Amino acid sequence: MTEASAESLAEMLDERQHLLEIALCMFGSDTTADHVVQETYRRWYALDEEERAAIAVPRAWLTRTAGSICLELVADPDPDPDPDHVPGGRVTRAQPVPYPASHQAGYGPEMLARHERVARRFAAACQAGDTEALREVLAADATVVSDGGGKVRVAVRPTYGADAVARVVTALLIDQPGTEPAIGSVNGRTGLVLRRTGKVVAVVSVSVTGAEVTAVWITLNPDKLQRWH
Repeated sequence: MTEASAESLAEMLDERQHLLEIALCMFGSDTTADHVVQETYRRWYALDEEERAAIAVPRAWLTRTAGSICLELVADPDPDPDPDHVPGGRVTRAQPVPYPASHQAGYGPEMLARHERVARRFAAACQAGDTEALREVLAADATVVSDGGGKVRVAVRPTYGADAVARVVTALLIDQPGTEPAIGSVNGRTGLVLRRTGKVVAVVSVSVTGAEVTAVWITLNPDKLQRWH
């Protein structure tokens, strides 16, 4: 995914699975395969925006990079234990994402009820694949933030503005083959949980002001989704 566009959730999951299969064919180890994929995405994010934008087919670049990492591990089976080290001299760290607090401090019954009403409108629009209804529930200055944890290729920076947020959410979450969106409790409040073949692949929470969604928080990091399985 480039900074200005969004690929579908299904495409991102298929891409990650493709990279895992490359490493599994080489090593037959889930742990090593996960290391290869994480290192592949780390090298992707070590590129600057212009370098990423210049890559015409990101999946092909990622495939070649994953293959190179496999060969490096074959030559040197003891990988660098420093998770922030990137071979080739670049260093990158996962971007901190300011997710909402998971407690209800300061939320009275009326605020929680209002949040649930608005969140259910947002979730219903996503479930129905209704982009216009989605746009109507978003505040003009709404924001969407995605957290892939360096293990899924998502936009590094937040996206601002109702139209842009609606496009990102539509491309990423709406009408995904084999993906089942369901309303659920996320951080103690109403949100959206997406499953694929029975496995949780994304969790969405929203911040609400008045009758509008002001921020959409999409968790795609496989590590953070473990507890949902």
